Amino acid sequence: MNRLSRATSPYLQQHKDNPVHWWEWSPEAFAEAERTQRPILLSIGYAACHWCHVMAHESFEDETVAAVMNELFVNIKVDREERPDVDHLYMSALQLFGEQGGWPLTMFLDSRGNPFWGGTYFPKEPRFGRPGFVQVLREVARVYREEPERVAHNRKLIVERLGASTPSQAAEHGLGLAELDRFASRLVGVFDPVHGGLQGAPKFPNPMIVEFLARYARRSGDREAHTRVAGTLERMALGGIHDQLGGGFARYAVDELWLVPHFEKMLYDNAQLLELYALYAAETGSVLFRSAAEGIVTWIEREMLVEGGAFASSLDADSEGEEGKLYVWSLAEIREVLGEDADLFARIYDVSAEGNWEHVNILNRLRSGPPVDADTEARLAKCRERLLARRAVRVRPGRDDKVLADWNGLMITALVRAGLALERPEWIALAGQAFDAVVERMSRGDRLGHSWRAGALLYPGFALDHAAMLRAALTLYEAVGEPDYLVRAKTWRDVLLRDYLVAETGVLAMSAKDADPLIVRPQPSHDDAVPNANGVFAEALVRLSALTGAEEDRRLAEDVLSNLGRIAGAQPLAHASILNALDLHLRGLTVVVTNDPERRLTNAALRLPYLERSVCALESADTLAADHPARSLAASAAGPQALICAGMRCSLPITTPEALTRQAQEMLSAGQAAIG
Repeated sequence: MNRLSRATSPYLQQHKDNPVHWWEWSPEAFAEAERTQRPILLSIGYAACHWCHVMAHESFEDETVAAVMNELFVNIKVDREERPDVDHLYMSALQLFGEQGGWPLTMFLDSRGNPFWGGTYFPKEPRFGRPGFVQVLREVARVYREEPERVAHNRKLIVERLGASTPSQAAEHGLGLAELDRFASRLVGVFDPVHGGLQGAPKFPNPMIVEFLARYARRSGDREAHTRVAGTLERMALGGIHDQLGGGFARYAVDELWLVPHFEKMLYDNAQLLELYALYAAETGSVLFRSAAEGIVTWIEREMLVEGGAFASSLDADSEGEEGKLYVWSLAEIREVLGEDADLFARIYDVSAEGNWEHVNILNRLRSGPPVDADTEARLAKCRERLLARRAVRVRPGRDDKVLADWNGLMITALVRAGLALERPEWIALAGQAFDAVVERMSRGDRLGHSWRAGALLYPGFALDHAAMLRAALTLYEAVGEPDYLVRAKTWRDVLLRDYLVAETGVLAMSAKDADPLIVRPQPSHDDAVPNANGVFAEALVRLSALTGAEEDRRLAEDVLSNLGRIAGAQPLAHASILNALDLHLRGLTVVVTNDPERRLTNAALRLPYLERSVCALESADTLAADHPARSLAASAAGPQALICAGMRCSLPITTPEALTRQAQEMLSAGQAAIG
């Protein structure tokens, strides 16, 4: 075993038996590079990454290749999910070299961590005009040894450009609804009108962009925009990217049809999709959308819960060394399991003798669509149960069971929002359980760690850990009214302002100011597969100011959004989470409910779409900020009452759930049409 036998990351543990003398990312590894005057080979991947496994099997498990790596380099292995700051920094460096990003990420550094060259996957043997990995290793080591001026030139150029690219260039002016509408109307034109999603392949769910378009459809009444959003959700739910038996969605589809997934399942994708499917299920009555939302929750309860109630990170794409082997079927096996029901199932789920992917079948309903016959659907449901039971005896993909605070925060928020929309209180309880687990295991003082596994905590956490858990705390506070959630939300807000916000740029850095330094402290503002910390923080600040009504909270939210809006205006599609927070600030309603022990008004308020409302349920209006406009209005009436506020203007007291729902819809439809 190498040094990775002591690592807690399941991904690093996968490499503990490699003949490569791996180091974890540590000062000791860099000291070794300085002592031996060897360059560093940095390899970054993650447990669910198919091509990471391919390169590992081809090269890192090969004695000959490993011997060259050990002779010429100090080799460092990083789990990108444990160290997103390291991954972001060196992925940015690779792109500055003019290379397309991806994983595994293979970078070459000097002993101080400065990058001077890199790539992604390198085949072991020369292929299609590309050199083999050993050739690359020997040439990089030769250049480092014999041409130091060339290395120094690359290093200086890249480090300077890395520093200059943080943060993104800002537009001269801020954004308003007119600019948001202009961005969104252009976005409608680049969505695939047939298959949904952004045009072309591969196809990613891009839930933040879908939400941005959904918000535009709601406020503008643009039917084409609504069709693009609903069509995207429908095609994904019918496609092979959706696990038709076990629930949940794969990371992306390699084709434009959503048929062939890259089979890994990530917690963060499913969290963001859960919100959207529940929202559209509640507002359109779609059985397909409700089923997709319920399937995600069924999947995480069945396969992603870890001891204590938090959620694991991902499931691998591979099992038994083959990508997707758990999920695909032959027609013969379908007939063996289903008997006389096989022909019906095969027709609906696109199963044939020749297969629809590499001579096997990925279950999907893209051709048939959802049957309208209730009896047929019930019969298919029983078929799915039988096939899932058969699938359960197959060899399962690996599970990365580390608990990430940021990804758990995303899922906690999604469970609460979906539970409220679809009236599933058990989902809210599941969210509360996960929240408690993260707080109990991952808190140190007023800060969170990032990754927990087997009693080991990676600390301090990153900005997104605190922002996602801050938003989760506020979401739970709205749903159940427990004051401790609000206290924790304010604590994490203060941590972000104190330890992560960079005064010179007004942007959250990824890492805390006292974290182990990198060559550049990353301050990205753009979204990745997960929403950017700045966008999540901005949304949380808007919701916090709505819940407290405090002037200082309102000013903070406006100041942060004003700065981030200028940054997002330069690259709107890359900053959807910020634009979504801005839309909430400009259009969102705050429902203040007082003296409602039976929660009739509170529950009606919470069933309003989360995109456009915050709910503050209080025993008395006296606890509102002194200058809150609802305070004096609520005090003028006795008994349960609700006031709907837009900015600093509030309605008169409302006393029935029906009137509350009606008035909220009227306020939103004043130039803001609802979906459905």
